[in-house]
Amino acid sequence: MHDWPTGRLLATASRLVEHAWIETLDRLGLTHAGLVVLHLLQEGPRSQTDLARLARVENQTISRTLERLQREGFVERRADASDRRRHVVTVTPAGVDVWNSAHTLERDMMPTVDDPEAFRAALLSIISASAAKRWEPEA
Repeated sequence: MHDWPTGRLLATASRLVEHAWIETLDRLGLTHAGLVVLHLLQEGPRSQTDLARLARVENQTISRTLERLQREGFVERRADASDRRRHVVTVTPAGVDVWNSAHTLERDMMPTVDDPEAFRAALLSIISASAAKRWEPEA
């Protein structure tokens, strides 16, 4: 592995972390997408459209994630009283509990690195450079 190109190392590390996350989240009744939604809802209720935009996915994709979260009892979706086409999503007490169990996964599962801020900065740089053509800048 010491001779592998950096891209291969990054891809392998990513897959190994992803598999560990998927297994742990599955035990909690969550998916990675569900964890992202619960994270975005920590600041309070949001519309389904806002969640899709913030998660950088299509409305259809967020809808499927919300359906699963709702089935698990982690969120509630209600039509907005002022606009019946708009759905407002809120976290349930069960959603708060599962968030409290899951939001420390990164800290609990990742190996310790000497300079975590430099590691994060390098990952952000790689993502920004690679995603520039795929994602619009955040508003």
